[in-house]
Amino acid sequence: MEPTPTDQRPDVSSSSALTLGAILVIVGILLFVGQLTGFSVGELGWPLIVIGIGIVLMAVGLLVNREQGLVIAGTITTTVGLVLLYQDQTGHWESWAYAWALVGPAASGLGLIIWGLRSGSPSDVRNGTWSLLGGLAFFLVGYLFFEGVIGISGEKLPLPDWVLPAVVIAIGVVILGRGLMARGEPQQT
Repeated sequence: MEPTPTDQRPDVSSSSALTLGAILVIVGILLFVGQLTGFSVGELGWPLIVIGIGIVLMAVGLLVNREQGLVIAGTITTTVGLVLLYQDQTGHWESWAYAWALVGPAASGLGLIIWGLRSGSPSDVRNGTWSLLGGLAFFLVGYLFFEGVIGISGEKLPLPDWVLPAVVIAIGVVILGRGLMARGEPQQT
């Protein structure tokens, strides 16, 4: 019986398990060393720990496993840590009302761009760019709405009334243009 193409591929779940296991062993050793030396992880600030975890995930995805999912997970986790660092330093926790757009579509798009550059995939770079831009657009609209119209932080931004509708229209025009351009492109199968 000849091996099928799927039999010839390395077992990705086994490779991921080995990588995750090695990371956990290293983190455990570092925690023991911290206990022996009296260093507390909490001294770093918990958002920095989240950022560090994201960077490790991204590095493992890019360098060790060469796995798209870990790269995207790393950019999302790092972005969560950066948003939490901002919120922790400023006390502006209300910003989650619109900061989610940086974490979801924007960070995953950035991860896809990074992966596309790593793997040489122009389609991943293109799709990631659109996701990143979409996330930034959602963030901008959310920021203008929650901070400019509602004043979620306690005081409204001093913006003219026309700014939010103009931004929404501009983003809509870009999306319509993208949709029209996509109609002229040949379909990929």
